[in-house]
Formats: sequence, structure tokens, C-alpha cells
Amino acid sequence: MPFWRRKPKTRSATSIQIALGDAGTPGYTRLSDHPDVHIAVDKIADLVSSMTIHLVENSDTGDRRIRNELSRKIDIEPCKFMTRKTWLYKIVRDLLLDGDGNSLLHIEVNRETGLIDSLTPFQMPSVIYNDGDKGMDYTISYNGVTYHPDEVVHFVLNPHPYYPYRGTGYRVALRDIVKGLSQAQKTKQNFMSGKYMPTLILAVDAITEEMGTKEGRDKILQKYVDETEGGKPWVIPADLLNVHQVKPLSLKDIAIIEGMEIDKKTIAGLIGVPAFFLGVGEFKKEEYNNFVNSRIMSIGQRIAQPLTRDLLINPEWYFRLNPRSLYAYDLSEMVMAGTAMVDRNAMRRNELRDWIGMDPDQEMVELIILENYIPSSMLGQQSKLKGGETNE
Repeated sequence: MPFWRRKPKTRSATSIQIALGDAGTPGYTRLSDHPDVHIAVDKIADLVSSMTIHLVENSDTGDRRIRNELSRKIDIEPCKFMTRKTWLYKIVRDLLLDGDGNSLLHIEVNRETGLIDSLTPFQMPSVIYNDGDKGMDYTISYNGVTYHPDEVVHFVLNPHPYYPYRGTGYRVALRDIVKGLSQAQKTKQNFMSGKYMPTLILAVDAITEEMGTKEGRDKILQKYVDETEGGKPWVIPADLLNVHQVKPLSLKDIAIIEGMEIDKKTIAGLIGVPAFFLGVGEFKKEEYNNFVNSRIMSIGQRIAQPLTRDLLINPEWYFRLNPRSLYAYDLSEMVMAGTAMVDRNAMRRNELRDWIGMDPDQEMVELIILENYIPSSMLGQQSKLKGGETNE
């Protein structure tokens, strides 16, 4: 049975207009080139792309995972020359940066079998949306070709208030913040260069002729400073030179650090990552796990639902991204949680071994119960259920 089949529509050629925006402005720094934005986007894209994509079927006893050629196609080789991790990474990066809240995949179908051949990502700067008159009707122009919505998989982040089928990114919201951080970074570099932070000031009698020229001032330094060996005190005329020690200002004194931390927290809040990823604050396990539960899972849903809508024809199937491997676990926590489930007959011991990265054991296939850890098939053979201690 084909996994996906659809009659392709006629495509009409159209011109492509690539808006350069601020990229052509001298001194302009793109969001993707700013280190803080790059760190935040890279962390989200890396975590989302680490989740496996499960094909799941609804059932009366609970949803169960399906393993077939379709699930392998999406989770292992969704696109030619790209792995699932690379493929998902590009989708997330397009949503957060390059696509300005959008990411598009072209559905390539094998004409002989009708099966999915490849889900190829578009280069988002070359995409143009042609909004229709009905509000929800639109087409997509890419490289001189017009695509209809049913010929692509369209992922959306932050839906547009008037055209909710396409998203909006963070470019406008982050523009001033990134500009402020870039200026603060330049100020920090100039400050740390030390040009205006001398550790000593020598007050010299201005009547001397040497003070009138640079050579004369260098001659004074050489005579009273350079000629003195390290560790020895200076011997200078009391009425000619007066030495003052200068304590240089720090970045805190000029409030650079506080301003940069506020901007970093704002960037983290807009993109949706904990601030400690950008060097503000300390790592907190609970905050990280909440980040996975909220932001990472939210983006995972935005990817899984369009895949389900556009690729599946079985109404009882759907895609989901599995986040379990992303949580901040330690080995003892995994063993304790797994042991509790084994004791309650909710997990096999081989499944627990798989959790902690061990190979299965043939002797650990049976389900066991906490009562002396007997196999579940022998529960009814307990002597206490057959008349007491004398009945074996």
C-alpha cells in the first residue's frame, strides 16, 4: 500500500525577487552572525534534531509505535544526501532565522511507485509568498516555479496575524537588541585594549624643554624609568617628577556587564532558551528540563503535525518527536525509575537495560513481580494462595 500518493498540479513559472534587506548596509551584522543569537538557535536546533521521529498508531489500549518503511524513511533518510539530524537542524534553523518563521519542504514522489522519494528543504531567502484574495489561499514562488500548498510541507513559527498560514520570525524584535550588544562588544574591545588605561602617571615640570617634544618626553622616561632595573626603586628629582598610581576602571565601573546581561536575557527570552546558555547565571537542572518540556516539545509539535497532515493517509497514524533522551538524567535516577517500573510489572528488565545502554539478556525477558521477583506466569502457584504453608 503506498504511504503517500497525490497527483501533482501544474506549475507556472514566475520571477524570483530576493530581498537583501539590511544585508547590503555597510557594517551590518546579520542575526545568524551574532554569537548570542547563534548560540541560542544552535542549542534549540541541536536538541530538536536529536529527537527521533516516531510513527505512531492510535489503539484502544494506548498509542503504539509502528516500524515500517515509512517510519524508516522519515527517521533515517528523509532527504537525499541528508541524515535526519541534519535535515531537522536545517528546518529548525529556518524557522528561527533564515526562514523568518517558516520552513518549506518539497515533496518529491517516485512516479513509478507513488512513494515518497525525498523531502527536500527550500533555500528560504529565495521563497516568495503570493497571498490570495480569500485570506487563506496562497501559492509559493521558488526559483521561477510556483508551488501550491499541497505540493510542499510548510512549517510555521509565530503565525502572522493576518496571514496565519505563514510565520513571522524574530528579526524585527531582535534588531535593536543585537545592535546594542554589538556596540557594547566594540566598547568592551576598545576598553580592554588598554590605550586609555595607563597604570602610572608621571607629572613633570612643564618648564623643562624636554616636555615640548615627543622625543624629549621619551628621553625623560628613558632616563628615570627605563634605566632602572626591575625591582629597584626609582631615583628621581623631587622638584621635577611626581608619580601617581592609577587604578584602572573595570567593565563593572562603566556598567557594560550589567547592560550586556540584560540584553542577553532578552535574547534568551525571545528565542526561548534558558539564560545560562548565553553565559548569564548558572545551570539549573529543573530549568533545563522545563526548557525541554516547553520550548523543545513545542517546536517538535510544529514539525510533527505538518508531517502528519501532509504525508499520512491513514487517519489512525501520526508522527511525534520523542524527547526522552534529551532530559538531564543521571544513571542512578534512571535505574531507580526503571526498577520501580520493573517491580510493578510495568517494564521488562531488558527494557531497563536498554534505558541505561546495555545489551539485552535472554534470561531477562520475562516480567517479574516484587513478591520474591517471581515470573508473572507463576503468580497463581504461590503456596499462600493454595491453602497455606503445608501446600507446596
